[in-house]
Amino acid sequence: MSQDTSPEVVALSADSGIPTPRPLLSVPKSELLAWMAAVGQPGYRHKQISQWMVDRRVTSFDQMTDLPAGFRDQLSKEFRFSSFEQVGHQIASDRTEKLLLQLPDGEHMECVLMRDPGRRTACISTQVGCAMGCVFCASGLLGVKRDLTAAEIFEQVLVLHRLMEDEERITNVVVMGIGEPLANYRNLMSALEFLTDEFGLGARRITVSTVGLPKQIREFARCGRQFNLAVSLHAPNDELRTEIVPVNQGIGLNEILSAADEFFAITGRRISYEYVLLSGINDQPDHAQELSMLLRGRNAHVNLIPVNSVSELSVSAPLPPMTHRFAAVLESRGIQVTVRKRKGTDIDAACGQLRLHRSDSDRLTH
Repeated sequence: MSQDTSPEVVALSADSGIPTPRPLLSVPKSELLAWMAAVGQPGYRHKQISQWMVDRRVTSFDQMTDLPAGFRDQLSKEFRFSSFEQVGHQIASDRTEKLLLQLPDGEHMECVLMRDPGRRTACISTQVGCAMGCVFCASGLLGVKRDLTAAEIFEQVLVLHRLMEDEERITNVVVMGIGEPLANYRNLMSALEFLTDEFGLGARRITVSTVGLPKQIREFARCGRQFNLAVSLHAPNDELRTEIVPVNQGIGLNEILSAADEFFAITGRRISYEYVLLSGINDQPDHAQELSMLLRGRNAHVNLIPVNSVSELSVSAPLPPMTHRFAAVLESRGIQVTVRKRKGTDIDAACGQLRLHRSDSDRLTH
């Protein structure tokens, strides 16, 4: 069960303002064991509950059939089964699925399940909204409301896992949803610990994406796990990057790349540099040449992402020949490149399309 020691957000009923029960997965193991002893239940019940919550696809305490009925009733009265309520579910033509989840305080977030041959990837969020202000991204249009707790982060993987058929299983996690993961570092790391130690996912199958917070990148490098790091670069120089990623003004590319180099030196894990292509802004051959000079000598991989449309934003993707030309310039200079395949665009589930929902009118439907 959860090892989260972070302060829980007080969950209030949207109608009455009365506190609601805590989600079970947010309760520390020691506290849950103490409660179980107080209600006369043996300690081994904890393992049974954990197996039901993490490994099996149940959606309520009532489905935990090897627990006494009376104990299941006690659990239902004392705790919430989940950290959120599913209020929207969309399925794209490529079988990508997106969930809109309502949190106990009435806020909302989105997460995504992507399917590829032999691979099932959960894309999860770390904040309600985002403060980074990237000019191409829907996630920051309304700013940031709050950090997600560790339980609210890792439980997205469990709820996406429950969408799948019995023979399917989450194989990879990308922390690339709403929010800046490293701005919520403590809760992020507690969530990743749960995913590796409880859910059984290898650290090398988990990728954390950041706009580049050097202090946290260095701390992440020293966490002792083989997680992957993706740095959202989007420009080859500070002047242009500050236009696209405003927080760059107080950081700068040199400091970000220095921290990324330190991450590689400590972990041996190659850095992925994400580069969203914006037509007429950062997609010219001279930008590619400058980017190749910036990354020269580094064990780096560039992930090119033609920008996905967001109705409120005026940026657009370059035509495919421009994207291929950009990639060719990088490859000719020895930089490894991948052009990201778009997934879930018809349900606004692709990179940069997840968003903070303002009200019930924004809820998703099937």
